[in-house]
Amino acid sequence: MTPITEVEGRRLALSNLDKVLHPLTGTTKGEVLHYYATVGAVILPHLRDRPVSFLRYPDGPGGQLFFTKNPPPGTPSWVRTTPVPRSEDPRARQVVIEDLPSLMWAANLVVEFHTPQWRASSPAVADRLVFDLDPGPPAGVVDCCRVALYLRERLAADGLEAFAKTSGSKGLHLLVPVLPTPSARVSAYAKLLAVEAEAALSGLVTHRMARALRSGKVFVDHSQNAAAKTTATPYTLRARARPTVSAPVTWEEVEGCAALAGDRSGPDGPDDHGPSSPSGPSGPSGPGDPDALVLLMGDIAPRLERYGDLLAPLFAPERAGAVP
Repeated sequence: MTPITEVEGRRLALSNLDKVLHPLTGTTKGEVLHYYATVGAVILPHLRDRPVSFLRYPDGPGGQLFFTKNPPPGTPSWVRTTPVPRSEDPRARQVVIEDLPSLMWAANLVVEFHTPQWRASSPAVADRLVFDLDPGPPAGVVDCCRVALYLRERLAADGLEAFAKTSGSKGLHLLVPVLPTPSARVSAYAKLLAVEAEAALSGLVTHRMARALRSGKVFVDHSQNAAAKTTATPYTLRARARPTVSAPVTWEEVEGCAALAGDRSGPDGPDDHGPSSPSGPSGPSGPGDPDALVLLMGDIAPRLERYGDLLAPLFAPERAGAVP
């Protein structure tokens, strides 16, 4: 029998609570729902007034994965939807997650949350800029951290402040609060900086998406600033074998990870380091280790107690800068 739960006055049917969604850790759907209930206060500000796209993985990462922008069948009438201009469907609408009941309804579908850099109230007018730093093996997150530090300084030279989060996969995301600016202009500026990064960090960075160019380099993906594109929302779980989270990290953690690059052939090389910590940056990691900046579902509550929301400045108007 499907249990019925009441969330802030809304009745929700929560299904298959014992189903294992993240096989390496045995994490169940019930535990995933508990995670979203716990982090609701910090994820909701990042979702509000942004049309959400869902990457659904109802049977875990080994099952069918499918991306949907349209409201799923059976969407309750009390879940907000908003018109989203699309060339192929001028009447298209998407879900907007405004409150805890909506969040828990969506989480019960087993989804990654993805949102654009603009709000539903101002389509295609960005209030943030994003870079997705995606390493091509054998490059890893250590290399992403080096690139992130370069981009932070380059953005600062233009009066812009960057904040970092894990992608929840292999790389990093940089988020930059900006004064409302047409997405096309933000996209052009982001591409300019990606091209500059490729020139400044020769051999480490590519600004082009072609797979053949990405081996051993960090792809600085600037394309997610386009109005039609989305990025993994802060604090969303990812469809991975472990319950990884796209979660904010401190610049000190990024600097510490980047410093590992200098240790690769030194006395503190890989053989002298302890095993990777499943808890992410709070534990020891070897140089170039993909776990150097990995945050799992269980790490988030303790980090919130310690740091609060490291991305809260994204909502402070005085922190937003003008795009050159």
